[in-house]
Amino acid sequence: MVTVNIKRIYDKPAPTDGYRVFIDKIWPRGMSKNEVKYDLWAKDIAPSIPLRKWFHEDPDSNWHGFEEKYTHELEISPSVKQFIDKIRNESRVTLLYGARNAVENHALVLQAFLEKVLN
Repeated sequence: MVTVNIKRIYDKPAPTDGYRVFIDKIWPRGMSKNEVKYDLWAKDIAPSIPLRKWFHEDPDSNWHGFEEKYTHELEISPSVKQFIDKIRNESRVTLLYGARNAVENHALVLQAFLEKVLN
């Protein structure tokens, strides 16, 4: 069983994070790759650029549609299948994201998807 957590990439790493995966397509502003502790940058499993742009046009109104559309992208993505194979034997995975909104972001959707598929 894999425990999947989420955390902002700006937060300090903790020993309990386990395998740390950055899940955004674009590297966060103001951070060098050398200063961030991460094991994998899985940009291929982030939401597609058109979906991300659509969501950000009106996040309040588009959140539920974004959840559905991103979940569909995850279900059909060969990159997600490869990612699942890569993390399947980890006991703890922490998904790192850059979004400011901790309540409505793609990491939450990915976390729910992975928990469903892996457990």
